Amino acid sequence: MTASLPFASVAELVDERLYVTQPHLPPLNEFLPYLEEIWSSKVLTNGGPFHQQLEKALCDYLGVKYLSLFANGTLALVTALQAHRITGEVITTPYSFVATAHSLLWNGIKPVFVDIDPKTLNLDPKRIEEAITPQTTAIMPVHCYGHPCDVEAIQKIADNYNLKVIYDAAHAFGVQTAAGSVLQHGDLSVLSFHATKVFNTFEGGAIVCPDAKTKQRIDHLKNFGFVDEVTVVAPGINGKMSEVNAAFGLLQLQYIDGALAARKRIDAIYRDMLDGVPGIRCVEDAGETAANFSYFPILVDSAFPLTRDELYQKFRDHEIMVRRYFYPLISDFPMYRGLPSAHRGNLPVASQASSSVLCLPIYPGLSDANIGRIVDIIKGC
Repeated sequence: MTASLPFASVAELVDERLYVTQPHLPPLNEFLPYLEEIWSSKVLTNGGPFHQQLEKALCDYLGVKYLSLFANGTLALVTALQAHRITGEVITTPYSFVATAHSLLWNGIKPVFVDIDPKTLNLDPKRIEEAITPQTTAIMPVHCYGHPCDVEAIQKIADNYNLKVIYDAAHAFGVQTAAGSVLQHGDLSVLSFHATKVFNTFEGGAIVCPDAKTKQRIDHLKNFGFVDEVTVVAPGINGKMSEVNAAFGLLQLQYIDGALAARKRIDAIYRDMLDGVPGIRCVEDAGETAANFSYFPILVDSAFPLTRDELYQKFRDHEIMVRRYFYPLISDFPMYRGLPSAHRGNLPVASQASSSVLCLPIYPGLSDANIGRIVDIIKGC
């Protein structure tokens, strides 16, 4: 079955630039009362009332016990490693945004890259064990595109070798498996609420943790290590989320279900319209029972008339700003490529994916006409 979409006139589509994503914003007039309350209280940060309300609301929505808000996801990653005093070497994926590995370097930790699974593009558990050394202290997998890692296999390895597991769950807001929230796995999970994410607070992030004691340590670390006015217990940083960001998050949460439903619809249309196109493979789910449709990646192989980069340029020529997430591999950047684990011969699946992937636009405001415009470019090659 081929989807049939209502197309706008040529005039309506001329010069309309499409981006790979676009922030979903609530009505501005609904945000103003929050700002008025902030102006009235003059509480702008330091765990104010909106900050506390958002932490509770997110725990309830996501189905997790404890959550600590941050100014952004990268500070949350850096702090998560500090919270468990991770040192030495950490096994991670080369197929992610650079913040994953940068958080390790900021902590003086050596990243050890292993290859990814060809179907899910997540860290391949079969490659983890062979990379473990006496210096290995943790595993940092990524739920790539919001598709869950093989959490059971990863946890089994971690238990066997007494390793911590810290998930970069930047893409995984609201994702569920048969066991519940994917954020419950590992020792910690780190979320991003950046403007490009399915749930955003302009900038923001969070660490999901399993117990009150760990949350207390994280809360100390994100506030310079202060326990009270005169007591500092750790070399913490300033990672706190402001009241403005927290208030915006509370309002965003009222609209998140509608935003996810819109993304699901667009995902289904793409899959229907691209079904059977030679040389184009849509990345499948990884067994999640509730997805967030945060990205729509396709893989372009040799059966397609154009190379991935030629198709990328064709989209750009039509003002459609697709992205090659993730290209280059993290392991190809100057600060990493000298590592033995960064050698491309060690990462054949990740290298192939990086040279094949394109993420197509997906966001709640993307019209049917523009979905058709995107698909027509692919089919017209």
